[in-house]
Amino acid sequence: MAEPITFSSVWERAVERGGDAAFLIFERPDGTIATWTYQQFDGAVADVAAGLVQKGVAPGDSVHLALTNTPAFVALWLAANRLGAWIVPSDPMGKVPELADHIERTRPKAGFCATDRAEVYRQAAEMSPNLAITELDEASGSLEALVGSARVDWPDVNLWDRAAVMFTSGTTGRPKGVEVTQANYAFCGQVMAERADLAPNDRQLVVLPLFHANAQYYSFASAIWTGASVALMPTFSASGFLAQVARHQATCASLFAAPLRMILARGAPVHGVGLRHCWYAQNIADEQYETLASWFGCRPRQLYGMTETVPAVLTEPTDNPVPSSMGQVTPGCQVIVRDGEVLVGGEPGLTLFAGYLDDPDTTAASFTADGWFRTGDRARVDDNGRHYFDGRHSDVLKVAGENVSIVEVESVLASHPAVLEAAVVGAPDPVRDEVPVAFVVPADPTSPPTTDDLTSWCLERLAKAKQPRSYTFLDELPRTSVGKIRKFLLK
Repeated sequence: MAEPITFSSVWERAVERGGDAAFLIFERPDGTIATWTYQQFDGAVADVAAGLVQKGVAPGDSVHLALTNTPAFVALWLAANRLGAWIVPSDPMGKVPELADHIERTRPKAGFCATDRAEVYRQAAEMSPNLAITELDEASGSLEALVGSARVDWPDVNLWDRAAVMFTSGTTGRPKGVEVTQANYAFCGQVMAERADLAPNDRQLVVLPLFHANAQYYSFASAIWTGASVALMPTFSASGFLAQVARHQATCASLFAAPLRMILARGAPVHGVGLRHCWYAQNIADEQYETLASWFGCRPRQLYGMTETVPAVLTEPTDNPVPSSMGQVTPGCQVIVRDGEVLVGGEPGLTLFAGYLDDPDTTAASFTADGWFRTGDRARVDDNGRHYFDGRHSDVLKVAGENVSIVEVESVLASHPAVLEAAVVGAPDPVRDEVPVAFVVPADPTSPPTTDDLTSWCLERLAKAKQPRSYTFLDELPRTSVGKIRKFLLK
């Protein structure tokens, strides 16, 4: 691996090496396009930095972003980092309590939101009267509202300087603030670029939300490391995804299992799609995988990572990727499986997250005595070093004393031809302590499977303790903005 450098330096290097090369293509909601080269966007970053300085942002300060996918997010991210400041990306559709919690915990000097969501944002910021709030027209892609006239002197930025705090999705409890450093972003960009064989003529299509680690880590950081370009969509469209790939001549993409299933349900093959590479997280059925591979023009590669691990520490290789495998250990990363749990090694603040914001006890508890980060995810490893997801520690039910993997039950249900996806949770039982209950989304809402169909299907494939005791049919599963199932709502 290369010597550690700051993310700010990675950006400067990209501009120096290929200033005239395309950097950002933004497709507005009305279909019109805005474009910037690396040199042009670097000028915009300097102008935006002047605006931040004017609002009192200095090295070590935080900048709060409640923005959807828009060039303003990217410009503020890069400008803040070059100033030695750090960003706090929140779900732009978050409610007042969530946004207020993030603002209170990070004490930003400046906050940015969309004009049409300003009322919610200002309510969230009521207890922070000194927060300078800027409202933006996100759909326009314009950076005008961010520009300032203050003098900007770029400070020396340190490897371990905080570059972001990203709050975890909160599927089970109060989100933790994950501290990400300048060195983290740079390391992630290098690792993910090299694992995807990214080249300057590649173009990433970004449809996942920018406030989440996936789009920042796997798409933008790797593109900037390489000098590749990014086509940024304002939101994900299942029916429009393949047309966007073709329209922008994208070669690379990154998705989750849920968006992949949505593309299958609402999309269709499109002429001119030429992806050579696509990452995805979480399992899909083999039949779904083969259809997507034929539509995409490449065999997607599964990966595994967390906000805390920075790069995806497990990735499937280019040759003959296995759809059900989370991957082999990514070059440059350290992973072991101990007592069934995935543990990740590295140096906090350099190759792993720096810690949880203002929570040294939780940070310490998340590492083993010998310094490995505990992911909480379970996996098994085959002779080829491939890892297969075996659920989280919380995904194992105790049914009359017998361990039942929720992941196994969900996999069996999802393999039923009339099922699009399924989620299983534990329900209290006076005799067995707890039992699995299933929530099912039909592949065809007009012709859903019956409870008897699913009971027979599971009876043939699962031991008695693993068979769901009830089935609830839903139009869709409750999810976070990045597709993770919010199982506590099902419970």
